Amino acid sequence: MIEWRENAPKWVQVAEVLKQRIADGTYLPDTRLPSQHELVREFEIVPNTAQKVLTKLREQGVGGAVAARRAGGGAGARGRAGGGGAAAAGG
Repeated sequence: MIEWRENAPKWVQVAEVLKQRIADGTYLPDTRLPSQHELVREFEIVPNTAQKVLTKLREQGVGGAVAARRAGGGAGARGRAGGGGAAAAGG
């Protein structure tokens, strides 16, 4: 579980965790990143926050942004943090 910092929005903190996981190889290239639902469960955040995480990562080009709105959800991780793209949709 994440220890929340009061000086940063939760979506920023969750995005930082996902970027670190891409950088350290937890999410390998072309593998699925967590879905909105998975982020809600893991980080105990509301769906809108999870959606914002995925949207902002996609906008930043982190992970690979193969927006997956099918069964299984999530998005593909492509490359490492600092290049690549991440996530699904927006909120």
